[in-house]
Amino acid sequence: MAGGGVKPGFVFGKTDEYGYYAIENKLEMYDLHATMLYLLGLDHKKLTFRFSSRDMRLTDVHGQVAHEIIA
Repeated sequence: MAGGGVKPGFVFGKTDEYGYYAIENKLEMYDLHATMLYLLGLDHKKLTFRFSSRDMRLTDVHGQVAHEIIA
């Protein structure tokens, strides 16, 4: 996401001493997708498509834009 509007050289969150589990400022993939769509100028809540006669979103019902990492 370098050059796409994210703060350069920025570390977000912490992991345990082995780097296996996130312990602070956890982000899910839905949050990452929502943030990338936001940086592309798209609203992830309005971006829906019809699948099996049901309206779906790329971020499903989850996903929050991580404004903390945006420059």
